[in-house]
Amino acid sequence: MIADIKKAAEQKMGKSVETLKTDLGKVRTGRAHTGLLDHIRVDYYGTPMPLNQVANLTLADARTVTIQPWEKKMGPVIEKAIRDSDLGLNPAGSGDLIRVPMPPLTEERRRELIKVVRHEAESARVAVRNIRRDANEHLKKLLRDHAVAEDDERRAQDDVQKLTDRFIAEIDKILAAKEADLMVI
Repeated sequence: MIADIKKAAEQKMGKSVETLKTDLGKVRTGRAHTGLLDHIRVDYYGTPMPLNQVANLTLADARTVTIQPWEKKMGPVIEKAIRDSDLGLNPAGSGDLIRVPMPPLTEERRRELIKVVRHEAESARVAVRNIRRDANEHLKKLLRDHAVAEDDERRAQDDVQKLTDRFIAEIDKILAAKEADLMVI
């Protein structure tokens, strides 16, 4: 019982950290990478499809993503989807190839992005703490139902706290790395 609660808490905390990594991957750092366009959906014959399922995405250089649509008529649709996204990118079509240059980040924009990144990290910390609270409530319920001894419940709560501390430290490390990445010119 206790092991199941601790294992479930650890898995949920791990998922919170993975979600943070995914969310931070979408924050631009001035360098191009195809992952920036992962969440963009393109209207493919009336069905919204992920961009990587209707085109090849490659890097032309450090600041340019190139997109090769599998069907020629998808070019304008892909350009529109990228322009309409929240990324602030301006794709340029040339023949059957679409180039997406990454604009350089200004100091002001970097500061804004750091605020966004810190907010995402705080949300991840809150999620981890909520998981800790839920796990501790389950442990207290087991104690009330006389399914476990007081000492076992207290040890389990200490273990859950250690898990929480470990995952929050990992979130802080990820945040520090992303902030440093954003400030690199």
